[in-house]
Amino acid sequence: MNWYKDAVSRRAMMRLAAWQSFGVSVLSFAGGRLLADDPFAEFSDEAIAAKQAGDKPAEAKSTGKRRLIYIFSAGGMSHVDTFDPKPGTDSQGPLGAIATNISGVQFGQSLPKLAAMADKLAVIRSMSTETGAHGPGSYLMRTGQKEIASTRHPGIGAWMQRFNGRIHPALPPSVNIGGGIGPGYLGAKFAPVPIGDPNRGLQNTSGPEYLADDQFMRRMYLSAALDREFRSKVHLKQVDGYDDLYREAIRLLKSDDLKAFDLNLESEEAKERYGKSKVGRGCLLARRLVENDVQYVEVQAGGWDMHNDIADAMTSRGSELDQALSALIEDLTASGLIHETTIVVATEFGRNPSINQNAGRDHHPAVFSCAMAGAGVRTGTILGSSDSKGFLVDEYQVSVPDFMATIGKALQLPVDKEIHSPDGRPFTFANGGMAIDEVLA
Repeated sequence: MNWYKDAVSRRAMMRLAAWQSFGVSVLSFAGGRLLADDPFAEFSDEAIAAKQAGDKPAEAKSTGKRRLIYIFSAGGMSHVDTFDPKPGTDSQGPLGAIATNISGVQFGQSLPKLAAMADKLAVIRSMSTETGAHGPGSYLMRTGQKEIASTRHPGIGAWMQRFNGRIHPALPPSVNIGGGIGPGYLGAKFAPVPIGDPNRGLQNTSGPEYLADDQFMRRMYLSAALDREFRSKVHLKQVDGYDDLYREAIRLLKSDDLKAFDLNLESEEAKERYGKSKVGRGCLLARRLVENDVQYVEVQAGGWDMHNDIADAMTSRGSELDQALSALIEDLTASGLIHETTIVVATEFGRNPSINQNAGRDHHPAVFSCAMAGAGVRTGTILGSSDSKGFLVDEYQVSVPDFMATIGKALQLPVDKEIHSPDGRPFTFANGGMAIDEVLA
């Protein structure tokens, strides 16, 4: 054939190459769309023109599906210095305890704002695990499953999307701020959107100046054409998952709803109330996202691995959490979203009640504390207890699967429904755990 010798345009050459190689009958770059098996048809020139003429996507509507803000205190939060102090014992160490607004209940001295609203929390003081290493502990607390080599398990956000679908037509169902876990065997379609720095929001949302929108879409259509033969022979959920992910990314980039990620639109007063810390700005961004129907937002705040100088470290980290979480609860209560949003404060394990030689506390998985608030939670509840020194569970031991089941029930998820991984293995959200009715509304 001598077609390549003709003075044809690059556009025509691509059209002919695609037709010859893959049997694409009509590949209209002029119209900006691939008529056969086009995974990006909704972004074609015709589709966009139709939307501009009035055929626009429906506005997001309330579905009654609950949201979750999961605040993860990475490093191992000291239960003795936060939600389960032991005043009057050697375990208490250099930091004291303060009274809460629940009679007879005390919190660590670095949580004064939360102490004043303890009746808006449910605190579990009898969490226990056998995992005392950061990686496995973090994985367990985010998935409810022990880490194994053969399977990557999904995080909570992926489970929520699997059960609920999407709430908002453009914004992602789940977002991880500062860290988190992926979709595991559920695949790329269920992957959370990662945000490294909440102050900077969602990065790389606009293309380079040299690449116009129509040129970008032409590249996407050409990619789809080049993949056509492969897709006709291989039918994999993983491939479809990436198609879904790309479509959702393009939809988001073309949406005005990107402003949900922009903390610059918040008032200086709001920023001041949440604080300048990572957990503070993370919780502020989480509030914006759930206001815009993002189902799951994880806020990871590190710095809790306090092997040294716990008095200084705890004063800093505790105050940051106190300011951020109290502001979040106040704002969601004022807007009414507290009735649709569950808040969880979790960590991978506790810290040893004995102060070590470096004036810090070492890892202690035998007992630790977590807290919940908001939708589905019986607030003002203090469940379980550790012994007098905070070394072991004294009453009502709660496993991580039990905790996951409780979160799932608060979110109104089918926690015992089986979902099969690609290799046919059945899994459930609760992993055999039993929900704790005493902390559920």
